[in-house]
Amino acid sequence: QVQLVESGGGLVQAGGSLRLSCAASGRTSSSYAMGWFRQAPGKEREFVAAINWSGSSLLYADSVKGRFTISRGNAKNTMYLQMNSLKPEDTAVYYCVADRNWRSITTYTGSWGQGTQVTVSS
Repeated sequence: QVQLVESGGGLVQAGGSLRLSCAASGRTSSSYAMGWFRQAPGKEREFVAAINWSGSSLLYADSVKGRFTISRGNAKNTMYLQMNSLKPEDTAVYYCVADRNWRSITTYTGSWGQGTQVTVSS
């Protein structure tokens, strides 16, 4: 099993940028896709972005396309989400996930970590 720890959240003004990080530990010897989800107050958790093991395939929610960029570190056990042109509606707790099945990562139903809070002020 892979353990994940998110970091990098904070308070930023609209139009600003933040970079989230996710560090994986545990059974990282197997290949797995990674992704980001978020949950805003009073709303359901939603998919944000995903990246496959090699980094050759990327997926983004329509709401973040062109503003967010997902990437993995060279060691594959770290993942980043560069968030630019942030909007108040991006305010949420952001969670990272890992899934051996790339095809199902956008509908991930496994366990969740603590997440990292992102707050965008208007």
